[in-house]
Amino acid sequence: MQFYLNGYRSGDPDIQTATLPETADVLIIGAGPAGMLLAAQLAAFPGVRTCITDRREGPLKVGQADGVACRTVEMFEAFGLSGKLMREAYWVNETVFWRPSADDRGRITRAGRVQDTEDGVSECPHLIVNQARLLSYLETHMRDSAARLAPDYGWGFETLTVEAAGAYPVRATLQNTASGEVRTLRAKYVVGCDGAHSRVRETIGAVPQGDFANHAWGVVDMLAVTDFPDIRLKAAIQSADDGNILLIPREGGYMVRLYVDLGEIDPAHRDAFRSITQDTVIATAQRVLKPYTLDVKEVVWFAVYQVGQRVTDRFDDVPAAQVGAQMPRVFIAGDACHTHSAKAGQGMNVSMQDTFSLGWKLAAVLRGLARPNLLSTYTVERHAIARQLIDFDKEWSRIMASPPLDPAHPEAGGVDPAALQTYFTMSGRYTAGVATRYDPATYLTALPRHQALAVGYPIGMRFASAPVIRLADAKAVQLGHVARADGAWRIYAFADARETSLRALMDYLAQDAQSPIRRYTRPGWDIDAVIDVRGIFQSGHRELKVAALPPMLLPRKGRFGLIDYEKAFAPDQRNGPDIFDLRGIDRAQGAMVVVRPDQFVANVLPLTAHDELHAFFARFMIEQA
Repeated sequence: MQFYLNGYRSGDPDIQTATLPETADVLIIGAGPAGMLLAAQLAAFPGVRTCITDRREGPLKVGQADGVACRTVEMFEAFGLSGKLMREAYWVNETVFWRPSADDRGRITRAGRVQDTEDGVSECPHLIVNQARLLSYLETHMRDSAARLAPDYGWGFETLTVEAAGAYPVRATLQNTASGEVRTLRAKYVVGCDGAHSRVRETIGAVPQGDFANHAWGVVDMLAVTDFPDIRLKAAIQSADDGNILLIPREGGYMVRLYVDLGEIDPAHRDAFRSITQDTVIATAQRVLKPYTLDVKEVVWFAVYQVGQRVTDRFDDVPAAQVGAQMPRVFIAGDACHTHSAKAGQGMNVSMQDTFSLGWKLAAVLRGLARPNLLSTYTVERHAIARQLIDFDKEWSRIMASPPLDPAHPEAGGVDPAALQTYFTMSGRYTAGVATRYDPATYLTALPRHQALAVGYPIGMRFASAPVIRLADAKAVQLGHVARADGAWRIYAFADARETSLRALMDYLAQDAQSPIRRYTRPGWDIDAVIDVRGIFQSGHRELKVAALPPMLLPRKGRFGLIDYEKAFAPDQRNGPDIFDLRGIDRAQGAMVVVRPDQFVANVLPLTAHDELHAFFARFMIEQA
């Protein structure tokens, strides 16, 4: 057996390494959460040639982010991965708050205990799982997808140029980190998911704006023995004189993460904090936890960092003066766009939402379904969300880094522990990831002219799931879980009282020449490949007859023309509120809720608004007939 022909490589020689292609439709730089989520989404389309590279020699093994917001679990459901995630992860059910004892400020005492996520926010829980495990889920999904996509590790990005014309106008240079070999890859689009020190960002001239807060934190994943009673609950701990701790239990039942306040940084010696050792951080944690003990048996991962809140001025390669006249070819996402503290658990989550927003748009343009100007909406939408994130993080970081207010010396300042608990509760929807709202700044988000028809589905916010009964087999399901990460739009048609408007809408969608389904679905494709229609009736599932459904809700698909029986639903009257009541659907008129491929509500229309529906899709779609 011969190997090492092109240089030494550790590992099993029977596992062949992939070679970089010469061309790609999309080149992704960075195999962190943002890059891997984007690759997993594009892997659903084997006709879209995707390449993802990373400077690391292999997959991440330990450390880094661990908080998985409710909204992210909802998103992972679209990839079929939420079950694995929920089985393995730690579930954050409650959060406790500790502060200095009124009797002895050198000791901490529990000050409060709250439900971590309020009822009704999401059907999915708030989870904690190692970032490495989350990335491994996405990598397995990619490898098992139609595209059989896998990351190319060991290739660092060097530079790129964008040419004015050509089938592959972006020319990217990469270097092998082991051998030094330099390769050039030509792409239609490049997405830089290469972190806070992004070279892609630097290459396109985008500039981070903001400041570093002069405050340091240490983070330790550990296996420890302790008599602290809330070691398996998320805890915000304020000590009188030794700083604060955010304690996060980890998956597996034994490991715990501590974010430990290390105090102010001298701006004149900003890098001095990097010399802080894990022993120093652990000793600080032991002082904060008094009178409880902390006996650390093993440190699994350790890091120190300073808090900084910055947003890059733009998320693509189009200068401000050229917006509208030039279409983007290079994008950045994740930490390349926004950096902030880790304690609110938003970094990994918002980063993946960046690329979930970008991925379906790239796929639609590359597959010839939408016009290239669709890609200009990415910067507009996600830059606004990043600004909101930074504003939130500044306030949360300030509170977490502040000493507790001493009732005996209020003039010394500090944060009242009760105020900390109140702010945490008020911010629950934001930290759960469900407060994101896209304003009607682009043609993807309609004005709320008909919002009253479905008040529980605010335009610009994510489509909140609800329990329903699938008509054909009487199975209780979550309506939001019918959506897959497949690039398809969804139209959820909630029936009017007499069902006449709903049935007329189904006839229009199936037969009318102006139907967006007929106009934008390519000949030979399944009828729901571009726009997937679902009907939700007001009657109980036993009162409805499958045979009486409109043909649009019993579509024939695939090579044999088999019937899809999973398009019609009824309220689940056994397991909670009726969906029409829960989501504020007008029972007399019904409603049509148009949902983007990234699960955000784009429009709410009357069931009779056929022309408005046609006009909405005509803004950005390309006719296929």
